[in-house]
Amino acid sequence: MALAEEFAHVPASDLAARIRRRELSPVEVVDAFIARIEARNPSLTAFVYCGFEDARREAKAAEAAVMAGGPLGPLHGVPTAIKDLFDFKPGWPATFGGVRALKDFRPPWYCAFAERIEKAGAIILGKTNSPVMGFRGVCDNYLFGPSRNPFDTARNTGGSSGGSAAAVADGLVPFAEGTDGGGSIRIPASWCGVYGFKQSFGRVPMYARPNAFGHDTPFLFEGPITRTVEDAALVLTAINGHDPRDPFSAEGWQDFTPAVRRSIKGMRVAWSPNLDIYPVDPRVAAVAEGAVQALGEAGAVVERVKLGLKRPQRELSDLWCRLIAPMNVRALEGMSAAGYDLLGQHRDDFPPQYLRWLDVARGMSALDLLRDQELRTEVYDAIQGVLDRYDLLASPTLACLPVENGTDGNTVGPAEVAGEAVDPLIGWCLTYVVNFTGHPAASVPAGLAEGRLPVGLQLIGRRWADADVLAASAALERVRPWRESYGLCRGRPLQG
Repeated sequence: MALAEEFAHVPASDLAARIRRRELSPVEVVDAFIARIEARNPSLTAFVYCGFEDARREAKAAEAAVMAGGPLGPLHGVPTAIKDLFDFKPGWPATFGGVRALKDFRPPWYCAFAERIEKAGAIILGKTNSPVMGFRGVCDNYLFGPSRNPFDTARNTGGSSGGSAAAVADGLVPFAEGTDGGGSIRIPASWCGVYGFKQSFGRVPMYARPNAFGHDTPFLFEGPITRTVEDAALVLTAINGHDPRDPFSAEGWQDFTPAVRRSIKGMRVAWSPNLDIYPVDPRVAAVAEGAVQALGEAGAVVERVKLGLKRPQRELSDLWCRLIAPMNVRALEGMSAAGYDLLGQHRDDFPPQYLRWLDVARGMSALDLLRDQELRTEVYDAIQGVLDRYDLLASPTLACLPVENGTDGNTVGPAEVAGEAVDPLIGWCLTYVVNFTGHPAASVPAGLAEGRLPVGLQLIGRRWADADVLAASAALERVRPWRESYGLCRGRPLQG
């Protein structure tokens, strides 16, 4: 366990460099992280599938490649994890967020993140916990139960990439995959005190099948969850670039690693403490405000703004649910055609809140969808209107602190924030509006509320200006480093 502790919070970039210099063996690195997962995962439920046999075999091949002296990928030998949702490695189980009937489903496909991260040399150790079909901002399900926050294991990690965020914060892997259809990278990054980056839509391809056009309503993403901004830039560099299997995939490839060393002097940052319409817990607001002002210490010009959003937050959270529910209905129909009658024989595998939105989706017409796209356009125009005048838009990532885990597999977020009713599934998240628009966005660790619970600052950039978001994030990391906060995770109890 000595090496497991030594490597636990070493950045992926450092591990990769030491492996290339032959200071570390991929075999010893993988074994060390496996030992740490075995010791610490029972008290988190971050990993729900451990592919250790495959990982050890790949580590031996990675070590042989190092010794052969040939070219190595930028993440050669570095351990990672993928999410157990719409995320695949051939032969590994895919439960789509803890659907009990799918516990033995093993598709033969790759998702883009897994395929590209392995080509970059990373070694996938397993899959991480997610809520059923990713349809909420917390992480819990009937098969595996909730993922527990390494800063306070009585509380939730946030979702839907909750297991990935917990694993990164607790040093079980240096980085992990998240997916993001309404904030599922940024939400758990905020509650787990890690860095979550959602790139511009089209920057990283998705292999959506059988509907290659199905990931634009709202915009869906795969991206990195890390402890450092440099690691996120390194992972994004490894996975971005055109793929003809995705009709929305942008041409070209970009190296994002120089962005983390850029000055942000003179960068114009618009600060909105509530995106006009969201109630925000005062404890969250205070920490986020302090973080955005720290960008001024790094040279940015910070100004408070109004976006001009006209719709109440409850109307927009319902809009998100209506937009994403039809693709869920179609996915379940596809599974039924493949012999998995999930909504017939296994209806009890799904939370009642999820089933309600499926019923709403079935009653929608094509005209309803077009009207909803008009509401979505209003949000785009408001955010883009700010970004026409500023380089970045900043807000709290979430409106509240981490909630306590339930005991029934159906944990939800708060029904009320600062005295105002919100949708417990997603309404306390200031993230999903950016999935309406496709802009790049990150959740940056902003500090700890009450000295112990993480708060995130959301940074939103112009389309294709992903490097600006990374540069500002790295500047905040320099002036307000968060690395020491993981000491709270290292000292947590390990009871299962």
